[in-house]
Amino acid sequence: MSGLIGKKIGMTSIFQTNEEEGITKQLACTVVEVGPCVVTQVKTQENDGYMALQLAFGEAKEKNMSQPMIKHFQKANTTPKQKVVEFRDFVGMEKYGLGDILKVDDIFTEGDFVDIIGISKGKGFQGVVKRHGFGGVGDATHGQHNRQRAPGSLGASSFPSRVLKGLRMAGRTGSDRIKIQNLQILKILPEKNILVISGAIPGAKNSFILIEK
Repeated sequence: MSGLIGKKIGMTSIFQTNEEEGITKQLACTVVEVGPCVVTQVKTQENDGYMALQLAFGEAKEKNMSQPMIKHFQKANTTPKQKVVEFRDFVGMEKYGLGDILKVDDIFTEGDFVDIIGISKGKGFQGVVKRHGFGGVGDATHGQHNRQRAPGSLGASSFPSRVLKGLRMAGRTGSDRIKIQNLQILKILPEKNILVISGAIPGAKNSFILIEK
């Protein structure tokens, strides 16, 4: 599966006209800076046991890198990078070698459907209403006090006399690896390394994401 590393810029909307129906729609979309990505390693079946293309994106300071990583980037004749990702079974990987540059229009075309992988926004410790969409106890009568957002009964009485594992309760929310499938590329701006993708994608602004085709 081919793909590139990108950075989420933010959200906007564009207008799209259907000429057959004569209808113009406003579409919410996300702007993503994609590449240029550098090939920092080519993994082969003979040497590594699987086929993969390792790509790097985003400039990093050399003082923040370990010596092994600095040497790794020097082999590819490039500067230290922030994000390094492997794409297994990269389509057409035989065309690329160490140090090659992959740009957004080398992989994607307008109208393609892609999968987006990112880390969702962290929301800290949250209750059951925000974390799982519980309705809360709701009724404030009959002497109840501050129970509107409570989880209610846990349902474990004489049997099994304990709280079962996996029960939906309050806890840490967000900061999870999320994959959104089948989002369409609405527009490509190759001179600015920009993709305009339909809908919302996981992650905060300026966070790294993976775009897979």
